[in-house]
Amino acid sequence: MLVLTRKVGEGIVIGDDVCLTVIEIKGGTIRLGIDAPKDKKIYRQEVYLQIQKENRAATSWNLEDLDLLGQLPASFSPENDK
Repeated sequence: MLVLTRKVGEGIVIGDDVCLTVIEIKGGTIRLGIDAPKDKKIYRQEVYLQIQKENRAATSWNLEDLDLLGQLPASFSPENDK
């Protein structure tokens, strides 16, 4: 991990297209300004971690669910939707 010290108005550049600027330091918090292309997704870390957790949960299979799928009548077969 790279650790830097910055003052208000100073910043850092990440790659060729992301710039972080310290906007304000008050008490124990820091306000950052982020200048990045609109196609870059920017999340607070706790939000990003929650998204990852929910995505993992959505893609995990419960073996009981797989057993139930095997018990579906043939009328629920995707071939019958054609």
